[in-house]
Amino acid sequence: MPSFNFQLQHQSDVSKARVGKINTAHGVIETPVFMPVGTRGVVKTLTQPQLIELNVPIILGNTYHLMLKPGMPIIHKAGGLHSFMKWDRPILTDSGGYQVFSLSSLNKITEEGVFFQSHIDGSKHFLGPIESMQIQKTLGSDIVMVFDECSPYPCTWDQAKKALDRTYRWAKICREFDLQEHQNLFGIVQGGTYADLREISAKSLVELPFEGFAIGGLSVGEPMDVMNAMIEVTEPFLPRSKPRYLMGVGTPRNIIEAVMRGVDMFDCVMPTRNARNGTAFTWSGKIQIKAGRYADDFSPLDPELNEYASQLSKAYIRHLINVDEVTGLTLVTLQNIAFYLDFMRKLRESILNGTLLDFYEKIIKIYPV
Repeated sequence: MPSFNFQLQHQSDVSKARVGKINTAHGVIETPVFMPVGTRGVVKTLTQPQLIELNVPIILGNTYHLMLKPGMPIIHKAGGLHSFMKWDRPILTDSGGYQVFSLSSLNKITEEGVFFQSHIDGSKHFLGPIESMQIQKTLGSDIVMVFDECSPYPCTWDQAKKALDRTYRWAKICREFDLQEHQNLFGIVQGGTYADLREISAKSLVELPFEGFAIGGLSVGEPMDVMNAMIEVTEPFLPRSKPRYLMGVGTPRNIIEAVMRGVDMFDCVMPTRNARNGTAFTWSGKIQIKAGRYADDFSPLDPELNEYASQLSKAYIRHLINVDEVTGLTLVTLQNIAFYLDFMRKLRESILNGTLLDFYEKIIKIYPV
């Protein structure tokens, strides 16, 4: 299997935006990249052939949800997550840390990890750095995330420092764990909204030999300018030669502003979750397709995209959603993923051809927040 590496191909002369390629055992990922979220081994309402047709380069799997259902014995028996879901392109798995802290109504954090109750049936479980690595090794993902503690927003400096220190101790344990040969481990920078803590976290993690670095603990309720400020104070301390991943972000404006601050990788449930609420992302902006004004609007959902769903009429898609046809949700999800992929493609092109600032102005007019 080819070794993991990041190739920096071009650096913008007007910002820190950059274009590159990540080589993995299951394929090449062009960056900046948006990664659709496949929480339970599927991007909701879509099949893997549909993802391939859209040319999705990489998807995410969720350690927390997959450990609960179907459980690691079944995925191990299937030969790993790639085999289980018949997906031969790269997969990134999160560590489960964020879900343990955010979804579990009852949990107890210790130095070894977290005791928690399942949000499904209340059953009791334990997840720590070793357990997270064991699960992700079984899943067989190409990119593995360290087990971390995400401090809430808002929180005090002391709370953020405590979570940061524990995250670093857990990161060292994760780094020493023996993963599969094709797997690659990313560290996660924490520190809340405190610039000095972000610097401490980044500097300490860089001393460990990670294949990439994530900026965690953002997009958890803080204002957009605060998020951007935390990216700015973190980026100078991350190696230029390795990919940077902003976790859980976000809107098109969030993404382009993070790219201009040196970020390469993104994931977010926004395009799929919004689709299930009847909201389409298009090159004309967001469309609330269930609105009455689209009842007899026979224009294409998004004439700028040449995808199947994009060329169907607003009236037809609205009809399907309003009569609770599941195909309606599939069509809006196809549109939203197609839009995000096209947005990232045009973003890469704008960096390469020197039109990034013009593209930025276009995006913030269409998606101001």
